[in-house]
Formats: sequence, C-alpha cells, structure tokens
Amino acid sequence: MSHRAGFVSIIGKPNAGKSTLMNALVGEKMSIITPKAQTTRHRILGIVNTDDYQIVFSDTPGVIKPHYALQESMMHQVSGSIVDADLILLVTDINETHDENEVLEKLEGSLAPLAVLINKIDKSDEETVKAKVEYWQKKLNPKVIFAISALHEHNIKAIMDFVIESLPEHAAYYEKDFLTDRNDRFFASEMIREQVFKQYKKEIPYSTEVIITEFLEEEIYRISAEIIVERDSQKNIIIGKNGEMLKIVGTYARRSMEEFFQRKVYLQMFVKVIGDWRSKKNYLKKFGYED
Repeated sequence: MSHRAGFVSIIGKPNAGKSTLMNALVGEKMSIITPKAQTTRHRILGIVNTDDYQIVFSDTPGVIKPHYALQESMMHQVSGSIVDADLILLVTDINETHDENEVLEKLEGSLAPLAVLINKIDKSDEETVKAKVEYWQKKLNPKVIFAISALHEHNIKAIMDFVIESLPEHAAYYEKDFLTDRNDRFFASEMIREQVFKQYKKEIPYSTEVIITEFLEEEIYRISAEIIVERDSQKNIIIGKNGEMLKIVGTYARRSMEEFFQRKVYLQMFVKVIGDWRSKKNYLKKFGYED
C-alpha cells in the first residue's frame, strides 16, 4: 500500500478555535489556548504519524489587518502556510458577526482543496447551523463543510478521515517520531505567555513577549525566562504588588511545563522593558519572527 503525506493548514479569524482544533486533531497540546484573540503568533506544526501516512498540520495566527511589524510577520506566516498547503481547513465561528473578507483575500489564488469547518456549534441551534452551511456553500463552494465543536471534539474523527483521504501519495517529510518542528524552549516560552494572556487584561498580553534565556535539561529542568514589555508601567503590572502577580504566572506556567515535560521544573522569571519592540524588526528577528 502506498504512503500518503501532506501539509494541512488551519486558517481563520482570531478566536475561531484554530488552536483548539489543532490540539484535538494532533492529540497533544501543541498550541496555547486562551479566550483572548491573537494568542497564536507563530506558525506551529503538529505532526500525526502512522505507518501509512504523515499529516503535517499548521496552526496559524488569526487573520487580521496588520497595524505594526509584529502583526505583519504573523500575516506572512499565514500566507506561507497557504502556499505550502496540500489541503486548507478554514475554521469559522458559528456566531461570527464580523467580516471574513480578510481571510478570503488570503485564500485568493490558492489551488489547494478547501474544507470549511463551522466551529462552536454547541453554542448554536440547528437552524443557524443550516443557514451557515448554505452561506459557505454559496460563498466558496468548498470540497466539504463540517459543522464541529473543536472544544468537545465533535466531528473530529470525520475531519481526520477526510484529511487522510485528501493527502497526496508522498514519502514522509519528517522523521516518524517527530511531533512538531518546535523545540522545548519554544514550548516553555509559550506556556509562560499563555499565563500572561490568562492573568492580565487589556493591552498587557499583546505588549508582551517571552524569551527563554536558560534551559538546562538536568534531573530537574532549570529554566530562566525574560518577560519583555514595552513600558515601565506594564512592568509594574506584570510584577504586581510585592511580586504577587509574577508569582501567580510562574506557578501556573511551571505546572504546565511539568505536565508537558514530565519532569520537575525550577522556573525563574525576570521582567525587562524594550520600548515599542513590536514595531522594531531587529527585535522581532531576534525573538524568532519571520520578515
């Protein structure tokens, strides 16, 4: 029997449920998830392997109109994933009320087969779901439309069956024991950033970056991190009175790391101010963002 392999890009607006879907499809927590939009900043690969196939899923940042260099980098990553794709999964929120045109513009010119996934149907009713299916059928005429709940893993098996059937015949792109293209340092930084998104409000999460400065894989993992902010006032908020807020972030991040790495973790965190880092391409490159 021939071997199938291919790249499957998951795209959509912020907060449509792309990262929840990716984690459900891969069966591992590859992408951080928070209720806030624009949590995902990087293109993250999650790889599913069997003897017969290899699926390379790409979780991508939510499609937005970029206003500064960081967001431009995020949108470059979305475009790159569409160019590479053998199959595209467009995730849309059943209760979406804002414009999807930015997503559709990204898809223009793509020759990859398209599936539309109408997510969060657990928060809707049958009539609304039917209307959305008809809308997307007329709008895009995709290869298939699935009504899903990524959170409750409803219709995940049907999506997987469709993906496997749609893969081209090809040798594996990665070693069969690979789960992702990202290293442990990356996941450690994302687990801290996830807690920043969960514990702080308003602009703070979007003004923050996390850099791992030390990662020692001993019997206990020893990890040092810098939380980068843009202003002194943000630094004070991150730290909190008597360091209480930073302690909360560290406690939850460390627990996530210990579960992920299956090791005890000693975590140190420091807060550093770099003015307007989101608009400075030299810092973005240093922090691992593409041009």
